[in-house]
Amino acid sequence: MRKKVEVIYDIETKNLFDDVKYRNPEDLGISIVSVYRRDVDGSGKELSGEMKSFFENDFEKMWSWFEEADRIIGYNSLGFDNPAMNGVYVGDFHKLKHFDIMEHIKNAFGHRVKLDSVAKECLGVGKMADGLDAVKWWKLRDPESLANLQKYCEMDVEVTKGVYDFGMKNKKLRFKDRWNEM
Repeated sequence: MRKKVEVIYDIETKNLFDDVKYRNPEDLGISIVSVYRRDVDGSGKELSGEMKSFFENDFEKMWSWFEEADRIIGYNSLGFDNPAMNGVYVGDFHKLKHFDIMEHIKNAFGHRVKLDSVAKECLGVGKMADGLDAVKWWKLRDPESLANLQKYCEMDVEVTKGVYDFGMKNKKLRFKDRWNEM
């Protein structure tokens, strides 16, 4: 059986929507992209994997990771990450093979659910910070802030990977809805 390449990714932006004229993700600028690339067998079992983070000056080194992937996995990636990536990618990032976990939840459940809500119920852990912190760290740009930014983005990838793997293994995801019911 042929092995497949999966890429799980997350981005952080340089700005918030309040900082730009229009509400277009591609106008926000990307500060960092964290990517987990893994080889999986036909049953989805991970054979090997590697995490890397790319700041703007290293973006050229990451495109092959996405272009060679059989599946690109993200959370809210169709609505946010992919449009932002299209602002820096030379081709059409939307044409690559994407799987957006949140899009599947929204289609099945009827509305969007935060990654943190799904992670807490499926993995027993939540996110360590949020996008406001990431933009703040980017604007400071001192070594400690950039290290925090990288750690946060990589942790979001790990959480996304965990949620995806939980869903693939159990054929379902768990979360509490707006009324705090499972």
